[in-house]
Amino acid sequence: MCERALIQLVVDNMNNKNDLDVTLWDRLATLPQYLIPQHALSVLMHKLTRSECQWFKNNFIRFIVKKYKVNLDEAYTAELSAYPSFNSFFTRELKTGVRPIAEGRSKAVSPVDGAISQLGPVQEGKIIQAKGQDYTVAELLAGDTDLAQQFEKGQFATIYLSPRDYHRIHMPLAGRLKSMTYIPGKLFSVSPRTARAVPNLFARNERVVTVFETDFGPMVLVLVGAIFVGSMETVWQGMITPAYGKKIEHWDYQEQDMISLQKGEEMGRFNMGSTVVMLMPEQSEEFLSALKAGDVVKMGQAIS
Repeated sequence: MCERALIQLVVDNMNNKNDLDVTLWDRLATLPQYLIPQHALSVLMHKLTRSECQWFKNNFIRFIVKKYKVNLDEAYTAELSAYPSFNSFFTRELKTGVRPIAEGRSKAVSPVDGAISQLGPVQEGKIIQAKGQDYTVAELLAGDTDLAQQFEKGQFATIYLSPRDYHRIHMPLAGRLKSMTYIPGKLFSVSPRTARAVPNLFARNERVVTVFETDFGPMVLVLVGAIFVGSMETVWQGMITPAYGKKIEHWDYQEQDMISLQKGEEMGRFNMGSTVVMLMPEQSEEFLSALKAGDVVKMGQAIS
């Protein structure tokens, strides 16, 4: 196991050799992620975050609130002891009205609270991961070239959710669900440092690809898993992970099973933090026009 991990690290360093923004410290800090049992630790975290042991979950919640300066004024339930588990706190509901949804049928909104890692046009079928690094849309979609082709002239945005953020995911536009695909993979951290140091990070990690049809063309939201992300779930399917699979699973949603969601409506959640990659259609020329990498966004905020 360790030998394979070290060999992979060497290969990744070779792939990154021309990226001057990747420092030696980035590589050294990322090294343990190649060696640890990523899935086993995530299963353990899944169990711990659902523990209803009063002293444990209360102290865990207080630690996260203090360390990450969580804004409890926005929470529907501000009393920490009222949450039955850490996960119920982490996926907490917000007060009505604290995340207004920008009006306008054609105005896309941010699906999550988070920070823009990268954004811009899809160029030659590629998405920017970090400065000097990119990966293909087809890789992100596990080789679905037909779907990837639909975003050949589209736009993308990668939004990172930190532990302080609201962790429910909402619709950027109104849309009808067409399909969902679970893609097994690694569970590297999705922090900015790891994004610099690990090539093809978002196309290597476990992820759930959701495809919607909107009035403006196809739209994809990719929920990317990460180390200690206890599980990912959607409102129509429930919990997708764990258990962590080894094969790609695909769900089709035909007319008789039509699932339509309005702009701003909840579509899923991360049980612990991670990243969402958005793919928007060619018609969305103004998409993200006022934003840049590093900007902080709030769910419901206009991004077009």
